[in-house]
Order: sequence, then structure tokens, then C-alpha cells
Amino acid sequence: MTTVAVAHMVKFTKKNFFFLVGGMIIYVVDIGVDFWVASRYFCQGQYSWSILIMCFRGLSSIITQIFSYEWFKNDWEGTDTGKLKLVFLVHLFHCGIFIRYWFALKYGCQAAFKQKSRRGASEPDLSNFIQKQATDAVTDINMLRVFKAFLETTPQLFLQIYILMEHGNTHFYQYAAIMMSFCGISLSMVDYQISLRKSLPDKDEFHVLSKFVYLFYKLLTITSWTLSISLITLLSVRISVILLIFLWICGFTWTLKQHTTFCKSKKMEYLYRTVVGIILIFSFFNIKGRKTKVCISIYYATHTVVTLCILFVYMFWKRPIIKEICFTIVSILTILCLVLGIIFLVVYYSHFHPTTYCTAQAYSDEVDGVVEQKVRVKTGRFQNFLMQ
Repeated sequence: MTTVAVAHMVKFTKKNFFFLVGGMIIYVVDIGVDFWVASRYFCQGQYSWSILIMCFRGLSSIITQIFSYEWFKNDWEGTDTGKLKLVFLVHLFHCGIFIRYWFALKYGCQAAFKQKSRRGASEPDLSNFIQKQATDAVTDINMLRVFKAFLETTPQLFLQIYILMEHGNTHFYQYAAIMMSFCGISLSMVDYQISLRKSLPDKDEFHVLSKFVYLFYKLLTITSWTLSISLITLLSVRISVILLIFLWICGFTWTLKQHTTFCKSKKMEYLYRTVVGIILIFSFFNIKGRKTKVCISIYYATHTVVTLCILFVYMFWKRPIIKEICFTIVSILTILCLVLGIIFLVVYYSHFHPTTYCTAQAYSDEVDGVVEQKVRVKTGRFQNFLMQ
């Protein structure tokens, strides 16, 4: 599991446990909604939409299973091979995430509810060990959920918005899919932020206000960009595909130049970089521990320019592809979400980013919010994962 480097032991509380249970329930509900929406489109003869929804889910599931199994192999290196074979079989049937949830619930229950019943000379060490197991298990799940959020949830959100804008006819299951997408993105972003915060030495957990600022920054910028991509797709699917491929190439190339070291094997590292390239299409993350002021400015300036170009093209486009009132509403939402998202971004990085909480006991390196202790500590894969 991920080794979280902390100067003080972060407690896994009952609240964390109930959030974990809620996250697992939403994960299962999300699977059901995906199959429900896909089946509805299939029954209506919209085979392409149904296939696309299942393709997004299938791609996301394959990627998360691969990474999950690879992490089990790394964590259980030197253990019984029969155990690993069983884990491989479970992952082969795309159920690996449920093993991780089982471990997280098991350790989380011990950390949150059974600590007080354990008394003895070695109680502090045992308590810290159980707390660390619970935190590491949840951290691994949150990393996988970040993959899912951008490989499946965000593309599905784009697809549902595009379908609504193209056809106009709305159904309950479409709104259910959109709501589940927003819910999935929100939870994955907040939980990821909490895990990142817990991985930083000498830092307290984020306050509620900082969580909301970060959430609104991510959700609003992603929503604005999703609406923009939906508009360009209405104009031309070919142009939209070319744009997305070009953006992926840019993100993948930048990831290569950063020389990421997330995985132990070269093949897995290139797969990780490929996935990060897809993630960077929709939202900015610091993929390598360095200052990001210039990079994030270029990233969102580019998104702003592309968004404005798309809106200007629509204003002067002759064909009535989209109704004028619908275009007006979408344009207002796109610009409003973009402006508010950038405002929340500036507020977050100015007042709530982890680098603003540096203490005298730790010095900041050039990682985006990651500090290195003067006393060496064991680090894990989360320290090489996506930063804020």
C-alpha cells in the first residue's frame, strides 16, 4: 500500500470511516446508473451512445485494475504466490477495487472503533500501525478514483451534455447520469485532496472552507471546458477529435519531459504517463514536484483562448446547429463557470494551498505543496503521484 510520510500520525476517525462507506456505496450506484443509461440508449436504438458509455467504463475499469494489481504485486513482493494469483483472478473479473475497499473497511473499522479496547505496553506503536494501514488503504483507493474520474466520469459528463444539446429531448436517466458524474467528480477531488494533505509532513488537515474552494475551482473549470468541447463537437466531430488528440499529445509530451517516477517498471510508467496525458485534457495537475505558476497560467490561458474562439465561431456560424436561446444559455454558463473557476483557483493558490502552511520544522522544496522533512522518512508511491 501507499506509504504516507507524516511527521505526526494523522488519525483515521469515525467520520473518515463513514465517508469511506458512503464512497463505496456511490461507486456501486454509479456502476448501476451506467448500465441503466446504456441499456436505455440501446433500447431506443441509440447504439453509438450506448457503446460509448460502456467503452468509457470499460477503459476506466481496465486501467484501474492494472494499476491496482501492480500495486498489490509491489506491496506483497516476496509473499505467497498463491495469494497473488487469487488477487490476479479477482482483478481479471474487474473486481479489484472491491478488495481494496474490503481492506480499507477492515483497517478503518479497527482504527476508528477498536482502538480504545486495545490496551498494553505497545499500545502507541500498535495504534500508529493500524492508523497507517487504514490511511494507506484509503489513499490507494483515492488514487484509483482520480483515474476513474477523468477516464470515465468526465468523458461521460461531456457525452451526456453533448446529447442534450444535440437532440434537445431530455429524459430522467440523462439527468441522473449527469448528477452522478458531478457527484463522482466532486467526491474524487475532495477525497484526493484530503489524502494529499495527509501525505504532507507537519501539516494539519484542510479546513472545510479550503475544501470547498478547491472543489469549486476544479468543478467550475472542468464544467466550462466540458461545455466548450461539447459545442465544438456539435460543429464538427472530426475537429473535436483532432483537438482532443492534439491536447493529449501536448499533455503526454509534457509528462515525458517531466521524467515522472511513479511506477517501478518502464511499461507501467509509460502507461501512467499516457493516462496523465488524458487527465490533463480536462484539468491541470502538477505531475512532477516543481513550481507550477507558469505552467498553470499557460494551461488555463490556453483553455480560455480556445473557449472564446469556440464561442466566437458559433456567433458567426451560418448553419442553425443549435437554437439561439440554447446557445445563449450555454455561452453564459461556459463563461461564468470559467471566470468563477479561475477566481476560485487564484483564491485557493493564494490562501489555501499547502505551501502557505509551511512550518518552521520543515522546509519547502520546489514541489507544488510537498515539503521534505529534515529527518529522512520512508516515502511511497503517493509522493510521486499527481500533486495539486
